[in-house]
Amino acid sequence: MTDLTVRNLDTESHDSTARKYGYDFDYDIMHGFMIRSFMPFFRAGKLLELGSFMGRFTERLLPHFADITCVEGSPAAIAEAQKRLSPRVTIIPGRFESVALPHRYDTIVMTHVLEHLDDPVAVLRRIKQEWLAPNGRLLLVCPNANAPSRQIAVRMGLISHNAAVTPAEADHGHRITYSLDSLERDARAAGLRIDHRSGIFFKALANFQWDRILKTDIVSVDYLEGCYQLGMVYPDLCASIFLVCSNGGDDV
Repeated sequence: MTDLTVRNLDTESHDSTARKYGYDFDYDIMHGFMIRSFMPFFRAGKLLELGSFMGRFTERLLPHFADITCVEGSPAAIAEAQKRLSPRVTIIPGRFESVALPHRYDTIVMTHVLEHLDDPVAVLRRIKQEWLAPNGRLLLVCPNANAPSRQIAVRMGLISHNAAVTPAEADHGHRITYSLDSLERDARAAGLRIDHRSGIFFKALANFQWDRILKTDIVSVDYLEGCYQLGMVYPDLCASIFLVCSNGGDDV
């Protein structure tokens, strides 16, 4: 296993010349659609967010949960999140591989985080064995290797293959690029049960292209809604892939 002490999570979350770490498309569009996708699967009670970064997604969870705990490994991100978030959010600094948490949680959220981990199956196993309540749900989202925008980049010669980790992604701490089948493989290897699989937002343009378009009137709210609805029909062609997992305590 990689020595975790050599990773600097503050540095990994900085923008680079080749790729931004976070895009307006992610924050303004995808986060809202993720919440919509999650809502039918929320369990009342305690929420754990693994990898809260600067707290922008956490803000969207506040209306849905009174008890929120976040785990974040970047000191710089924690400092920004503490400025942004309500005092009722508990932020625990630490790495998922070693952090000790005081409870089991009814809902656990992990969005665009698993692909950063050196041993994702080991962390998923900790979630199942130590943190997920008996009837709890893990809501797991990752960027999709098979998104049309990525497949187009392969045909353009910009990426070697769909599941490649590009140099810019590696600079930002990516270790793997998941598709639905490989994400399901790792969830099952950790002993989790998969209760639901889907995709979020049909996506034919790269994030930087979306950021430019969103500053114009080229796309409407209805068009964005259409991309979200189409993503439910073609999950393998979405910006993000989405699993609802449990430890087998009950059915969805």
